[in-house]
Amino acid sequence: MKTAVTPTREEDFSSWYQEVIRLADLAEHAPVRGCMIIKPNGYAIWENIQREMDRRFREKGVQNAYFPLFIPLSFFEKEANHVEGFATETAVVTHTRLTKTSDGKLIPDSPLEEALVVRPTSEMIIGASFAKWVQSYRDLPLKINQWANVVRWEMRPRLFLRTAEFLWQEGHTAHATGEEAQNLALEMLDLYANFAEEMLAIPAIRGEKSEGERFPGAQNTYTFEAMMQDGKALQMGTSHYMGTNFAKASEIKFLDAEGNQTYAHTTSWGTTTRMIGAMIMTHGDDNGIRLPPRIASQQVAIIPFALKEEDKKPTIEYCRKLQKELSHLSYFGSPLRAFVDERDERAGEKSWDAVKKGYPIRIEIGPRDIENDKVLLFLRTKDKKEKIELSRNEVGHKIASYLDQIHQELYDQALSFRNKRINKVESLDQFARLFQEESRENCFVLAPFGGDRALEEKIKKEHGVTVRCFPFEQEKSDAPCLFTKCKGVKCAIFAKAY
Repeated sequence: MKTAVTPTREEDFSSWYQEVIRLADLAEHAPVRGCMIIKPNGYAIWENIQREMDRRFREKGVQNAYFPLFIPLSFFEKEANHVEGFATETAVVTHTRLTKTSDGKLIPDSPLEEALVVRPTSEMIIGASFAKWVQSYRDLPLKINQWANVVRWEMRPRLFLRTAEFLWQEGHTAHATGEEAQNLALEMLDLYANFAEEMLAIPAIRGEKSEGERFPGAQNTYTFEAMMQDGKALQMGTSHYMGTNFAKASEIKFLDAEGNQTYAHTTSWGTTTRMIGAMIMTHGDDNGIRLPPRIASQQVAIIPFALKEEDKKPTIEYCRKLQKELSHLSYFGSPLRAFVDERDERAGEKSWDAVKKGYPIRIEIGPRDIENDKVLLFLRTKDKKEKIELSRNEVGHKIASYLDQIHQELYDQALSFRNKRINKVESLDQFARLFQEESRENCFVLAPFGGDRALEEKIKKEHGVTVRCFPFEQEKSDAPCLFTKCKGVKCAIFAKAY
């Protein structure tokens, strides 16, 4: 059977992923190695993600702000663990001017007194502001978020998954007590995971990171992990409880109700454009991307089918009228997004393009449909030729239910795929055997684990897998650690990961 994407997922998942992005016109590689250009179709998805997530942040009392892209090197030197975690992937500005040489080349000139790190994360510079803003317990809790770009020098770039520069949001809060900060970190993790399920149709596993995977300088790191269609894990976002580590480094102190000076407890939490990559690899098929309706750049593509020249104008006018009516409808809190494809191309090509771009619903209308006051409706989760015939008046009444149906089908398919590939193991031989098989049947392995950072590194080196998290939801078990045989441990998820 002919497919839009070559190679298919079975043949070469990595190449399939790149081709899906190209066919959907989402992004392309930039002239700067490791960076990407997000095209309008891709950026519209990010804007929809941003809009809905920002609304949820505000419900938690979070306010938006913006902090500098450049961070003095001395700020990082205050927190040794943090520096160690980002030292190998930072970009550093050391000069402020370019000078032309005699042979016409440009060279850096005028060195800075202090080097500036291009923002890999903002804990330290935001901490400096928090230290000024927080003086009394009355100033707490302080909840700030910024939508920004960050730079982490990536040697093996992949669009939306790992790029040297990417877009994200980073939240930072300060609290009077550790319990309050811990609760906030967990609340934000739930917000993220609920967003993944309700907006992206991606089932998320909530859990805590192991010692070896913990955010540099954090006391606890919480994560939500998803399984891609090649069986690998993708960390979609994290939330961190910092204790007082960063508060001490940045001098975030306040007078409590009894007049005692004490350090604040802080959190940070973030998600990135990586969620778009997760969405592609979770839902895409061999005809391209399949967009979850609630964040789709366009939810309905209306395609005029008119072969005769005299039929084209009235068909387009009919389609425009339908588009206008649909755009006045509300779906999931926003105006429904529908457009008429009026390009001067064959209708069949436009229909095939709508499939490749993953629009949840396409509506095809020709002169005979207009005459019968009917339309043909196609769902992206069904075969591309499977049609639903509706009367013209039914479209507006049923469109939302069809969008909800698509969302649920995407979610159910992803959940079924993941659950079939979670394996509980009880022996090292079984563990090794599952990860030796080089196929797209990669899986999640659930096993008791009580090891330290050194053991995690050993497992990674020998089996090519990492501890993704200790899931919050797990059955009680008295089984000892698979590797150390120590008792009283939790089960962890091991997987190959992006």
